[in-house]
Amino acid sequence: MTTKHLRIKELTEAVGGGITPRMVRHYHSLGLLPQAVRSKSNYRLYSQKDVRLLQQIVTLKQQGFQLSHIRQILQEVEPEAQTSTPLMLQLQQQYSIVMQQISQLRQTAAALEGLLGRDKDCQLMQAQVLAQLKLLEVESQTGLGGLEKLWSRLDAQVHAHPEAFGESLQYLLPELSNRSEIEQDLISKLVLACGDVSLVSFIKVSPGAIASCREALKLGCDVVVDISTVAAALDETRLSHLGCQVKTLIDNSHVTTVTEAEQAFWLSQEWREKLLQIAKGSILVVGYAPSVLVAVCEAIEKQKIQPALVIGLPIGFSHAPAAKRKLMQLHIPFITIQGTFGGGLLAATALNPLMESLIEKPDCHCHLSC
Repeated sequence: MTTKHLRIKELTEAVGGGITPRMVRHYHSLGLLPQAVRSKSNYRLYSQKDVRLLQQIVTLKQQGFQLSHIRQILQEVEPEAQTSTPLMLQLQQQYSIVMQQISQLRQTAAALEGLLGRDKDCQLMQAQVLAQLKLLEVESQTGLGGLEKLWSRLDAQVHAHPEAFGESLQYLLPELSNRSEIEQDLISKLVLACGDVSLVSFIKVSPGAIASCREALKLGCDVVVDISTVAAALDETRLSHLGCQVKTLIDNSHVTTVTEAEQAFWLSQEWREKLLQIAKGSILVVGYAPSVLVAVCEAIEKQKIQPALVIGLPIGFSHAPAAKRKLMQLHIPFITIQGTFGGGLLAATALNPLMESLIEKPDCHCHLSC
């Protein structure tokens, strides 16, 4: 036996990750590992190539891949090219599949969110579901203990350079070539604001929304927000450059949370009356109170207000999804995110890139072709 070859016990020690000789023999029987050459004494002998291959198998298994799927991945990669690059391409494809599954599950969840939280029985059911999910999370974390070494190696690289957000998004975002350049930028900014790539399929931009927004901003329209927290996240410098004035519907500096905003709007007729006074051609940005968005939709239906654009991103588990569905049924330019996702930062993030694109590319018409 030459020094270039390892026996089965030495192979498992080199690979680590809790791999045992018995598991190696099992992988041989499944065809995950090619049959090893034998020494004159009939010992299995392994090369560094076998070490790398087994490390890939262990890593994929720890990531949650089934053995049958691992075999499929490895078969699709040429034996001579089993390096990190083709494997990463396979993982990116798997990531895309997982994101699609998450998207489908979130669509189901969004359909259920409108029913949850309406009475005590629903609240109890929701609590039980959340408890089960938490248990699954704990079990998953326990089962992935072997990933610590992998994370340690990856985490050690964070000191080498700053995070390249653009590069990461290039790999993680789904295909957006059917969207305009401005809309692609908007989606990227929203994803960065919340850190959730699966959000993409739930971002809804109505036809003509970007064009209507740009025209309104050019005219120096009013930008009306539901509470001051949303106003604080808007780009004041660009708003001032465009001659736009920010107005707060619930004009109370003590109202800073979704609960306070919802209660304030419900308890005070003043804010409802103020809503009906919004100037024609304004941009409405709702980032907290779902009841505000419901009232906005009702006022639009009755033709009492005529905004140029509604950015509807309130937070809530029953009213917010319902308000967004109502918004999407109206024949008015809108930007929203289906389901419970929302908040002041996301709401402001939906408008800030559009102001930026208007100032930097005032003659851009890419959004008109989509």
